[in-house]
Amino acid sequence: MKQGILILNVFLLILCACDGPNETSANENLEQQEVQESLKITEKSIEEFQFTDYVLSSDGEKAVSNWEKYQELAIQISYLKKADLSFFNGESNLITEFIEEFKSNVPEDLETNPIVSRVVVLETAMYRLNANLTLDNIEDEEKLMSVKAVLVAFSNLNNQINKKLERDIYDRITVE
Repeated sequence: MKQGILILNVFLLILCACDGPNETSANENLEQQEVQESLKITEKSIEEFQFTDYVLSSDGEKAVSNWEKYQELAIQISYLKKADLSFFNGESNLITEFIEEFKSNVPEDLETNPIVSRVVVLETAMYRLNANLTLDNIEDEEKLMSVKAVLVAFSNLNNQINKKLERDIYDRITVE
């Protein structure tokens, strides 16, 4: 009888000592999955970016109305905000060709140092996004930051265009 109790106690001790699935490891796995999901490039994750999104004023719209590559880029940026990465995920030579045409077709009245520098920043952000999207070993968080960099660069370009046009109006008022 003592031997049966001893065997039962040893069996219960072994059973309790075994590390079976517990709540903390299950919770940790669930949290890791939620973090993974939040880092994926989705429309929701892009909407959560914290930055000032400048749009062109009505004068700005008129100034870029004949700049075809700007119009095309604005469309691609709107797609990017919806997590459509197809344009930026393409071959790098297509991005290079697009950027060269974009830079060479800047309207004369918008070719100022601040605007040209914003175009260069946008160019760099687009190249970085393309590289991060096409390489397999880049983490999703880095890809998201590259998407944000392109959106911020485009927004800042719009802001510089607006500022330039406002200065032009102010200069006309002070001259008259």
